[in-house]
Amino acid sequence: MEIKNQKLHRITSTAIIYKDGKYLILRRSLNKKAFPGKWTVPGGGLETDDYVNTPKTTENQWYFSIEKSLRREIMEETNLEVGKIKYLLDITFILPDGTPSIILSFYSAYKLGEVILNDENINYAWVTLKEAKNYDLIEGILKEIEMVDKILNGQNEDEIQYNKNKIQSINPNSLNAFL
Repeated sequence: MEIKNQKLHRITSTAIIYKDGKYLILRRSLNKKAFPGKWTVPGGGLETDDYVNTPKTTENQWYFSIEKSLRREIMEETNLEVGKIKYLLDITFILPDGTPSIILSFYSAYKLGEVILNDENINYAWVTLKEAKNYDLIEGILKEIEMVDKILNGQNEDEIQYNKNKIQSINPNSLNAFL
């Protein structure tokens, strides 16, 4: 596969939104190019309009553009507001057209609103971790929800590691082996 530009990346972000022990999942429209009809979580791409038309945080740069973009995407796709957005993990891959892509996965508590879908999604559900296993989720989403579930149930987030087969709890005494 030919990579278009090895230094430029498409940046997207996703949010695992939780409320009352359940997680919001969305079913993608059947006409989407990527993963039509699959279940996922809200999110989307960073656009320059997310920052260039706003005041700079410092003389030359903008802070919190990813968070602003993610909040915009959540509102556009679900009509919801969320609380503090916390980082979970990152994913990198190459799009079919050769564009390198980064997904930044976050999690956040539901804050306000009733779910109203835009045309990018055709259904939604608030599900427990156990119920999420019955949905045709995009690869990796279930494991991310499992990670958040462990964090929300009191496990130290520094002790949780994504693994392709299962979510592992790391012995804190052996953390130095991973650093």
